[in-house]
Amino acid sequence: MDAQSREPLKVHLVSSSDSPEFALLNQALTRTSVVGLDAEWKPIRAQQTSFPAVSLLQIACQLNAELGGVESGDSVVFLLDLFSIPLSLLWESLRDLLASPDILKLGFRFKQDLVYLSSTFCSQGCDPGFDKVDPYLDITNVYNHLQHKKHGRSISKQIKSLSTICGEVLGFSLSKELQCSDWSCRPLTEEQMTYAALDAHCLLEIFNVFREKILKEGNSLANTAELSFPGAALGLKEVFREHDVSNKIVTMRFCQASSIVQASAYSDVTRMTTLPGEMIPESSYKSTMPMDEILVKIVKKYSEKILLKESDKMPKTSKKKAKKRSSTNRICKEKQLEKFDEWQGVSPWDPSIGGDGCPRFLCDIMVEGLAKHLRCVGIDAAIPYSKKPEPRELIEQARKEKRVLLTRDAKLLRHEYLITNQIYKVKSLLKNEQLLEVIKTFQLKISEDQLMSRCTKCNGRFIQKPLSTEEAIHAAKGFQRIPSCLFNKNLEFWQCMDCHQLYWEGTQYHNAVQKFIDVCKLSD
Repeated sequence: MDAQSREPLKVHLVSSSDSPEFALLNQALTRTSVVGLDAEWKPIRAQQTSFPAVSLLQIACQLNAELGGVESGDSVVFLLDLFSIPLSLLWESLRDLLASPDILKLGFRFKQDLVYLSSTFCSQGCDPGFDKVDPYLDITNVYNHLQHKKHGRSISKQIKSLSTICGEVLGFSLSKELQCSDWSCRPLTEEQMTYAALDAHCLLEIFNVFREKILKEGNSLANTAELSFPGAALGLKEVFREHDVSNKIVTMRFCQASSIVQASAYSDVTRMTTLPGEMIPESSYKSTMPMDEILVKIVKKYSEKILLKESDKMPKTSKKKAKKRSSTNRICKEKQLEKFDEWQGVSPWDPSIGGDGCPRFLCDIMVEGLAKHLRCVGIDAAIPYSKKPEPRELIEQARKEKRVLLTRDAKLLRHEYLITNQIYKVKSLLKNEQLLEVIKTFQLKISEDQLMSRCTKCNGRFIQKPLSTEEAIHAAKGFQRIPSCLFNKNLEFWQCMDCHQLYWEGTQYHNAVQKFIDVCKLSD
């Protein structure tokens, strides 16, 4: 997903059954063999006794043929607004998609999404809901297979976030700022739609890395031993070797021959993925293009299925009897938490109580992105010592370093009595808005001279005197690579006194400065 080498992602919001986007979605589902699925809903309340209604369903399709200006092999994402489309018009198509043996479904811990999705459709009269996704491949398992291949030995199953998996496999991390936003509000913002589309699209990108690994390791079309017609595979192998596959005519013939083989080979897979006594006639599914051979192999070897039991469709209730709280106590608690909506009190750096006047913050993991933004405008913003700190550790760090702890975790507010006037709950979801909220709340003075004056990596200060190119090259040896194209530009380099990271005033620097001038309205 390199922005410089790939076309912009095609995203379609489907909010009406008579819209061109709805028609395009139905066409796309007949021209894909792999889809990425994800769903969004309004955040669940602690005492909620029913399943939340799914607000948005994301379907990312990797196309087998050109569609709507999107070339074969590329992907397109459809965002289905379940609050706007009559669910009865989606039920049959979605049921067929989830159970179609010709389409591999990708997801990230999708079982919970399926439970909520089924409940949402049932509540609108589409009964029964959905109880099966087959064939299915969880991206967590894909990641574990990639790790096994990478290290060449068996490793323990790892439970990591989708953002972490993206970082390790694709080289970038997904922003999770909007994960807990209210997805029931309409209209959806551009940021929400982009976030939702990327969550589904990245599943395809991670799967493609996995697919390429298998091809490189010899499980390619030419070496497949599981075809119904091994002789046909040998013929395709020769075509693949002797011709330039980029040639359009050869590619068409190659794909046509492959389709003939797959039509025979995949009939076995269809029988395999259907449970005894559960035969589904082929005519019940939309006509789709057959999977290519490597995809058939992946389905046979790695895919699984999600099957919901009746117990899965019932909301879980706590086994322990909750203590009854009087309405008076509940109101008192709510009022107690309300005081954190507005900052009240004296900051620990205030000169009137012996402070040095320099604002200092500690951003917990829920607002870690805010820490980098604060550093960019010259504010001292630390992050926790450990990756998964206990509340007591955070409180001790804030107390010891005389920082205000910034968080979105309401549970942390219970510890306010331990560090009075040193905890603040950030209300905004987006980093730019969070930055402005903190600046306004704590009345921070931001000037253009302060921008980019702290190390965004470790929060350290820069050495006061800039380094020459020669000094920077010497300082970077064995530590950091400086692009050779910078050597003749007579640039000044700056080095962090703490982590020794080198920075220079290139294009990224000037873009960042301009960004924060605009965000903080410093030019007004």
